[in-house]
Amino acid sequence: MSGVAGALLGCATALAGLVYFAVAGGLLGPFLLWPRARVPARRLLVAGARRLAEAERWRRAVFFGDRFPAHRPSDQQVLRYLAGRISSGLLCAVVTALLGFGLVLAGLLAVGLARSTLGWGELPAQVVLGSVLLFLDVQGLFSLAALDARLARECFGPDERELLRRRIGELAASRAAVVRAVDRERRRVERDLHDGVQQRLVALAMLLGRARRARDAERADALLAQAHREAGEVLAELREVAWRVYPTALDSVGLREALGGVAERCPIPVRVAYEVSGELPSPVETAAYFVVSESLNNAAKHSGAEGVVVSVARHGDVLSVRVRDDGCGGADPDGGGLAGLRGRVAAIDGMLDVHSPAGGPTTVTAELPCV
Repeated sequence: MSGVAGALLGCATALAGLVYFAVAGGLLGPFLLWPRARVPARRLLVAGARRLAEAERWRRAVFFGDRFPAHRPSDQQVLRYLAGRISSGLLCAVVTALLGFGLVLAGLLAVGLARSTLGWGELPAQVVLGSVLLFLDVQGLFSLAALDARLARECFGPDERELLRRRIGELAASRAAVVRAVDRERRRVERDLHDGVQQRLVALAMLLGRARRARDAERADALLAQAHREAGEVLAELREVAWRVYPTALDSVGLREALGGVAERCPIPVRVAYEVSGELPSPVETAAYFVVSESLNNAAKHSGAEGVVVSVARHGDVLSVRVRDDGCGGADPDGGGLAGLRGRVAAIDGMLDVHSPAGGPTTVTAELPCV
Protein backbone atom coordinates (compact mmCIF):
# COMPACT_ATOMS: atom_id res chain seq x y z
CA MET A 1 0.00 0.00 0.00
CA SER A 2 2.86 2.41 0.72
CA GLY A 3 4.17 1.86 -2.81
CA VAL A 4 0.75 2.67 -4.31
CA ALA A 5 0.50 5.79 -2.17
CA GLY A 6 4.02 6.80 -3.17
CA ALA A 7 3.20 6.33 -6.87
CA LEU A 8 0.01 8.40 -6.58
CA LEU A 9 1.91 11.10 -4.70
CA GLY A 10 4.53 10.98 -7.45
CA CYS A 11 1.83 11.84 -10.00
CA ALA A 12 0.93 14.90 -7.93
CA THR A 13 4.55 15.99 -7.50
CA ALA A 14 5.13 15.58 -11.25
CA LEU A 15 2.20 17.89 -11.93
CA ALA A 16 3.59 20.36 -9.38
CA GLY A 17 6.97 20.24 -11.12
CA LEU A 18 5.35 20.91 -14.48
CA VAL A 19 3.50 23.91 -13.05
CA TYR A 20 6.71 25.19 -11.45
CA PHE A 21 8.72 25.04 -14.65
CA ALA A 22 5.90 26.59 -16.64
CA VAL A 23 5.57 29.52 -14.23
CA ALA A 24 9.29 29.91 -13.51
CA GLY A 25 10.13 29.55 -17.18
CA GLY A 26 7.64 32.23 -18.09
CA LEU A 27 8.92 34.63 -15.45
CA LEU A 28 12.65 33.92 -15.74
CA GLY A 29 12.77 33.15 -19.46
CA PRO A 30 13.71 36.68 -20.57
CA PHE A 31 16.40 36.88 -17.89
CA LEU A 32 17.81 33.49 -18.91
CA LEU A 33 18.22 34.82 -22.44
CA TRP A 34 19.95 38.01 -21.22
CA PRO A 35 23.68 37.22 -20.69
CA ARG A 36 24.12 39.64 -17.77
CA ALA A 37 21.16 38.23 -15.83
CA ARG A 38 21.56 34.60 -16.87
CA VAL A 39 23.59 33.46 -13.87
CA PRO A 40 21.31 34.83 -11.08
CA ALA A 41 18.19 33.75 -13.01
CA ARG A 42 19.57 30.24 -13.38
CA ARG A 43 20.46 30.23 -9.71
CA LEU A 44 16.86 31.07 -8.80
CA LEU A 45 15.51 28.41 -11.14
CA VAL A 46 17.82 25.74 -9.74
CA ALA A 47 17.04 26.73 -6.12
CA GLY A 48 13.37 25.95 -6.65
CA ALA A 49 14.23 22.82 -8.61
CA ARG A 50 16.36 21.57 -5.71
CA ARG A 51 13.42 21.94 -3.34
CA LEU A 52 11.29 19.86 -5.68
CA ALA A 53 14.10 17.31 -5.91
CA GLU A 54 14.34 17.15 -2.10
CA ALA A 55 10.58 16.51 -1.98
CA GLU A 56 11.05 13.65 -4.43
CA ARG A 57 13.91 12.33 -2.34
CA TRP A 58 11.70 12.40 0.75
CA ARG A 59 8.94 10.57 -1.17
CA ARG A 60 11.31 7.82 -2.24
CA ALA A 61 12.67 7.45 1.32
CA VAL A 62 9.28 7.40 3.06
CA PHE A 63 7.17 5.32 0.68
CA PHE A 64 9.78 3.09 -0.97
CA GLY A 65 12.43 2.81 1.75
CA ASP A 66 15.29 4.14 -0.40
CA ARG A 67 18.46 5.11 1.45
CA PHE A 68 20.66 7.44 -0.53
CA PRO A 69 24.22 8.46 0.44
CA ALA A 70 25.13 11.99 1.51
CA HIS A 71 25.55 13.15 -2.06
CA ARG A 72 24.75 16.60 -3.41
CA PRO A 73 23.80 16.34 -7.08
CA SER A 74 24.93 18.95 -9.54
CA ASP A 75 22.58 21.51 -11.07
CA GLN A 76 22.49 19.59 -14.34
CA GLN A 77 21.64 16.35 -12.53
CA VAL A 78 18.77 18.05 -10.69
CA LEU A 79 17.29 19.59 -13.83
CA ARG A 80 17.72 16.38 -15.81
CA TYR A 81 16.12 14.36 -13.01
CA LEU A 82 13.11 16.64 -12.72
CA ALA A 83 12.61 16.59 -16.50
CA GLY A 84 12.54 12.81 -16.49
CA ARG A 85 10.50 12.68 -13.29
CA ILE A 86 7.83 15.02 -14.68
CA SER A 87 7.54 12.96 -17.86
CA SER A 88 7.34 9.62 -16.05
CA GLY A 89 5.00 10.98 -13.36
CA LEU A 90 2.53 12.44 -15.84
CA LEU A 91 2.63 9.25 -17.90
CA CYS A 92 2.01 7.28 -14.72
CA ALA A 93 -1.02 9.49 -14.04
CA VAL A 94 -2.37 8.75 -17.52
CA VAL A 95 -1.85 4.99 -17.12
CA THR A 96 -3.46 5.09 -13.67
CA ALA A 97 -6.44 6.99 -15.08
CA LEU A 98 -6.80 4.40 -17.84
CA LEU A 99 -6.67 1.66 -15.23
CA GLY A 100 -9.41 3.38 -13.25
CA PHE A 101 -11.45 3.86 -16.42
CA GLY A 102 -11.05 0.16 -17.16
CA LEU A 103 -12.32 -0.73 -13.70
CA VAL A 104 -15.35 1.46 -14.29
CA LEU A 105 -16.02 -0.29 -17.59
CA ALA A 106 -15.66 -3.67 -15.87
CA GLY A 107 -18.23 -2.57 -13.30
CA LEU A 108 -20.59 -1.46 -16.07
CA LEU A 109 -20.06 -4.82 -17.79
CA ALA A 110 -20.99 -6.65 -14.62
CA VAL A 111 -24.08 -4.49 -14.20
CA GLY A 112 -25.06 -5.14 -17.83
CA LEU A 113 -24.79 -8.88 -17.28
CA ALA A 114 -26.85 -8.65 -14.12
CA ARG A 115 -29.61 -6.70 -15.90
CA SER A 116 -29.37 -8.85 -19.03
CA THR A 117 -28.71 -5.79 -21.20
CA LEU A 118 -25.49 -7.40 -22.49
CA GLY A 119 -25.64 -10.54 -24.55
CA TRP A 120 -23.56 -13.55 -23.56
CA GLY A 121 -22.16 -13.68 -27.07
CA GLU A 122 -20.45 -10.31 -26.56
CA LEU A 123 -18.94 -11.30 -23.21
CA PRO A 124 -15.84 -13.26 -24.46
CA ALA A 125 -14.71 -10.43 -26.70
CA GLN A 126 -15.15 -7.90 -23.90
CA VAL A 127 -13.25 -10.10 -21.41
CA VAL A 128 -10.33 -10.71 -23.80
CA LEU A 129 -10.08 -7.03 -24.68
CA GLY A 130 -10.31 -5.98 -21.02
CA SER A 131 -7.65 -8.55 -19.97
CA VAL A 132 -5.22 -7.34 -22.62
CA LEU A 133 -5.71 -3.71 -21.59
CA LEU A 134 -5.36 -4.63 -17.92
CA PHE A 135 -2.11 -6.48 -18.63
CA LEU A 136 -0.71 -3.54 -20.57
CA ASP A 137 -1.72 -1.10 -17.82
CA VAL A 138 -0.10 -3.18 -15.06
CA GLN A 139 3.08 -3.70 -17.08
CA GLY A 140 3.20 0.01 -17.81
CA LEU A 141 2.90 0.83 -14.12
CA PHE A 142 5.71 -1.59 -13.20
CA SER A 143 7.94 -0.16 -15.92
CA LEU A 144 7.26 3.40 -14.81
CA ALA A 145 7.99 2.45 -11.18
CA ALA A 146 11.33 0.96 -12.26
CA LEU A 147 12.09 4.10 -14.29
CA ASP A 148 11.26 6.29 -11.28
CA ALA A 149 13.67 4.29 -9.07
CA ARG A 150 16.43 4.43 -11.68
CA LEU A 151 16.08 8.19 -12.12
CA ALA A 152 16.30 8.66 -8.34
CA ARG A 153 19.44 6.53 -8.09
CA GLU A 154 21.13 8.42 -10.89
CA CYS A 155 20.41 11.78 -9.24
CA PHE A 156 20.66 11.18 -5.49
CA GLY A 157 23.23 8.44 -5.40
CA PRO A 158 26.05 7.00 -7.46
CA ASP A 159 24.88 4.82 -10.32
CA GLU A 160 25.79 1.15 -10.53
CA ARG A 161 28.81 1.80 -12.75
CA GLU A 162 30.16 4.40 -10.34
CA LEU A 163 29.58 2.07 -7.38
CA LEU A 164 31.41 -0.68 -9.23
CA ARG A 165 34.34 1.64 -9.95
CA ARG A 166 34.48 2.67 -6.30
CA ARG A 167 34.35 -0.93 -5.15
CA ILE A 168 37.16 -1.88 -7.52
CA GLY A 169 39.22 1.04 -6.20
CA GLU A 170 38.55 0.01 -2.59
CA LEU A 171 39.53 -3.60 -3.28
CA ALA A 172 42.69 -2.52 -5.08
CA ALA A 173 43.66 -0.23 -2.19
CA SER A 174 42.82 -2.94 0.34
CA ARG A 175 44.92 -5.50 -1.53
CA ALA A 176 47.88 -3.12 -1.69
CA ALA A 177 47.50 -2.40 2.04
CA VAL A 178 47.44 -6.11 2.83
CA VAL A 179 50.57 -6.70 0.77
CA ARG A 180 52.35 -3.86 2.58
CA ALA A 181 51.14 -5.13 5.97
CA VAL A 182 52.32 -8.67 5.25
CA ASP A 183 55.70 -7.41 4.04
CA ARG A 184 56.05 -5.18 7.09
CA GLU A 185 55.12 -8.07 9.41
CA ARG A 186 57.58 -10.39 7.66
CA ARG A 187 60.37 -7.87 8.13
CA ARG A 188 59.50 -7.42 11.79
CA VAL A 189 59.54 -11.18 12.38
CA GLU A 190 62.91 -11.43 10.60
CA ARG A 191 64.27 -8.56 12.73
CA ASP A 192 62.97 -10.19 15.94
CA LEU A 193 64.58 -13.49 15.00
CA HIS A 194 67.87 -11.87 14.04
CA ASP A 195 68.20 -9.35 16.85
CA GLY A 196 66.49 -11.34 19.58
CA VAL A 197 66.34 -15.10 19.26
CA GLN A 198 69.55 -15.45 17.28
CA GLN A 199 71.56 -13.35 19.73
CA ARG A 200 70.20 -15.31 22.68
CA LEU A 201 71.08 -18.60 20.97
CA VAL A 202 74.62 -17.34 20.41
CA ALA A 203 74.85 -16.39 24.09
CA LEU A 204 73.45 -19.83 25.03
CA ALA A 205 76.04 -21.57 22.87
CA MET A 206 78.82 -19.52 24.48
CA LEU A 207 77.58 -20.41 27.99
CA LEU A 208 77.52 -24.11 27.13
CA GLY A 209 80.99 -23.85 25.64
CA ARG A 210 82.31 -22.17 28.77
CA ALA A 211 80.64 -24.84 30.91
CA ARG A 212 82.34 -27.60 28.90
CA ARG A 213 85.72 -25.95 29.30
CA ALA A 214 85.30 -25.20 32.99
CA ARG A 215 87.53 -27.31 35.20
CA ASP A 216 85.77 -26.38 38.40
CA ALA A 217 82.57 -28.39 38.91
CA GLU A 218 80.93 -25.56 40.87
CA ARG A 219 81.75 -23.10 38.11
CA ALA A 220 80.37 -25.50 35.48
CA ASP A 221 77.13 -25.93 37.44
CA ALA A 222 76.70 -22.15 37.67
CA LEU A 223 77.24 -21.77 33.92
CA LEU A 224 74.78 -24.60 33.20
CA ALA A 225 72.18 -22.98 35.45
CA GLN A 226 72.68 -19.68 33.62
CA ALA A 227 72.39 -21.52 30.28
CA HIS A 228 69.17 -23.16 31.46
CA ARG A 229 67.65 -19.79 32.31
CA GLU A 230 68.82 -18.42 28.96
CA ALA A 231 67.20 -21.38 27.17
CA GLY A 232 63.90 -20.63 28.93
CA GLU A 233 64.07 -17.01 27.86
CA VAL A 234 64.85 -18.06 24.29
CA LEU A 235 61.83 -20.34 24.25
CA ALA A 236 59.61 -17.59 25.61
CA GLU A 237 60.84 -15.10 22.99
CA LEU A 238 60.51 -17.66 20.21
CA ARG A 239 56.95 -18.38 21.33
CA GLU A 240 56.22 -14.64 21.30
CA VAL A 241 57.53 -14.34 17.74
CA ALA A 242 55.42 -17.34 16.67
CA TRP A 243 52.30 -15.74 18.21
CA ARG A 244 52.96 -12.60 16.19
CA VAL A 245 52.86 -14.67 13.01
CA TYR A 246 49.64 -16.50 13.93
CA PRO A 247 48.21 -17.19 17.40
CA THR A 248 47.52 -20.92 17.53
CA ALA A 249 45.42 -20.31 20.66
CA LEU A 250 42.64 -19.02 18.41
CA ASP A 251 42.21 -22.53 16.99
CA SER A 252 42.53 -24.31 20.32
CA VAL A 253 40.85 -22.13 22.96
CA GLY A 254 39.12 -19.34 21.00
CA LEU A 255 39.33 -15.56 20.87
CA ARG A 256 38.32 -14.91 24.48
CA GLU A 257 41.09 -17.03 26.00
CA ALA A 258 43.62 -15.80 23.43
CA LEU A 259 42.91 -12.20 24.42
CA GLY A 260 43.24 -13.22 28.05
CA GLY A 261 46.71 -14.57 27.27
CA VAL A 262 47.68 -11.30 25.56
CA ALA A 263 46.47 -9.35 28.61
CA GLU A 264 48.50 -11.54 30.97
CA ARG A 265 51.69 -11.05 28.97
CA CYS A 266 51.26 -7.27 28.81
CA PRO A 267 53.54 -5.49 31.32
CA ILE A 268 50.77 -3.02 32.30
CA PRO A 269 47.40 -3.96 33.88
CA VAL A 270 44.73 -4.85 31.31
CA ARG A 271 41.01 -5.33 31.91
CA VAL A 272 39.13 -7.28 29.23
CA ALA A 273 35.36 -7.03 28.77
CA TYR A 274 34.22 -9.76 26.33
CA GLU A 275 30.54 -9.73 25.36
CA VAL A 276 30.25 -12.04 22.38
CA SER A 277 27.95 -15.03 22.13
CA GLY A 278 28.30 -17.66 19.44
CA GLU A 279 31.09 -18.36 17.00
CA LEU A 280 32.90 -15.77 14.93
CA PRO A 281 34.38 -16.20 11.44
CA SER A 282 38.05 -17.12 11.56
CA PRO A 283 39.25 -13.98 9.67
CA VAL A 284 37.30 -11.79 12.11
CA GLU A 285 38.83 -13.52 15.14
CA THR A 286 42.32 -13.13 13.69
CA ALA A 287 41.82 -9.44 12.89
CA ALA A 288 40.36 -8.76 16.36
CA TYR A 289 43.26 -10.55 18.02
CA PHE A 290 45.89 -8.53 16.16
CA VAL A 291 44.04 -5.25 16.83
CA VAL A 292 44.19 -5.92 20.56
CA SER A 293 47.72 -7.35 20.50
CA GLU A 294 49.24 -4.49 18.49
CA SER A 295 47.37 -1.85 20.50
CA LEU A 296 48.59 -3.30 23.80
CA ASN A 297 52.12 -3.55 22.43
CA ASN A 298 52.06 0.13 21.41
CA ALA A 299 50.58 1.14 24.77
CA ALA A 300 53.28 -0.73 26.67
CA LYS A 301 56.12 0.73 24.59
CA HIS A 302 55.10 4.31 23.96
CA SER A 303 52.14 5.54 25.99
CA GLY A 304 53.41 5.34 29.57
CA ALA A 305 49.93 4.15 30.52
CA GLU A 306 49.08 2.70 33.91
CA GLY A 307 46.11 0.71 32.70
CA VAL A 308 44.28 -0.44 29.55
CA VAL A 309 40.65 -1.40 29.00
CA VAL A 310 39.77 -3.78 26.17
CA SER A 311 36.13 -4.12 25.12
CA VAL A 312 34.94 -6.70 22.60
CA ALA A 313 31.23 -6.81 21.80
CA ARG A 314 29.07 -7.97 18.94
CA HIS A 315 26.23 -5.79 17.70
CA GLY A 316 24.25 -7.66 15.08
CA ASP A 317 26.61 -8.54 12.25
CA VAL A 318 29.42 -6.25 13.43
CA LEU A 319 32.12 -7.06 15.98
CA SER A 320 33.29 -3.97 17.82
CA VAL A 321 36.80 -3.99 19.32
CA ARG A 322 37.87 -1.05 21.49
CA VAL A 323 41.23 -0.59 23.24
CA ARG A 324 41.62 2.46 25.49
CA ASP A 325 44.68 3.35 27.55
CA ASP A 326 45.25 6.21 29.99
CA GLY A 327 48.64 7.16 28.57
CA CYS A 328 50.06 10.35 27.15
CA GLY A 329 48.47 10.01 23.69
CA GLY A 330 50.01 11.40 20.53
CA ALA A 331 49.97 8.09 18.65
CA ASP A 332 50.55 8.38 14.89
CA PRO A 333 47.62 6.75 13.02
CA ASP A 334 49.86 6.34 9.98
CA GLY A 335 52.68 4.69 11.90
CA GLY A 336 53.97 1.30 10.89
CA GLY A 337 52.04 -0.86 13.34
CA LEU A 338 48.73 1.01 13.09
CA ALA A 339 48.96 1.26 9.30
CA GLY A 340 49.45 -2.49 9.15
CA LEU A 341 46.42 -2.97 11.37
CA ARG A 342 44.37 -0.70 9.12
CA GLY A 343 45.32 -2.80 6.11
CA ARG A 344 44.50 -6.04 7.92
CA VAL A 345 41.09 -4.68 8.98
CA ALA A 346 40.35 -3.24 5.54
CA ALA A 347 41.01 -6.66 4.00
CA ILE A 348 37.75 -7.92 5.55
CA ASP A 349 35.84 -4.69 4.81
CA GLY A 350 36.28 -3.42 8.35
CA MET A 351 37.01 0.04 9.74
CA LEU A 352 39.79 1.12 12.10
CA ASP A 353 39.78 4.46 13.93
CA VAL A 354 42.58 5.83 16.11
CA HIS A 355 41.86 8.75 18.43
CA SER A 356 44.97 9.87 20.29
CA PRO A 357 45.07 13.56 21.24
CA ALA A 358 48.12 14.99 22.94
CA GLY A 359 47.87 14.24 26.64
CA GLY A 360 45.73 11.17 26.02
CA PRO A 361 43.89 8.99 26.25
CA THR A 362 44.44 6.82 23.18
CA THR A 363 41.46 4.88 21.85
CA VAL A 364 41.70 2.33 19.04
CA THR A 365 38.33 1.22 17.67
CA ALA A 366 37.77 -1.46 15.04
CA GLU A 367 34.45 -2.39 13.43
CA LEU A 368 34.65 -5.85 11.85
CA PRO A 369 31.75 -7.22 9.76
CA CYS A 370 30.87 -10.82 10.65
CA VAL A 371 29.09 -11.72 7.39
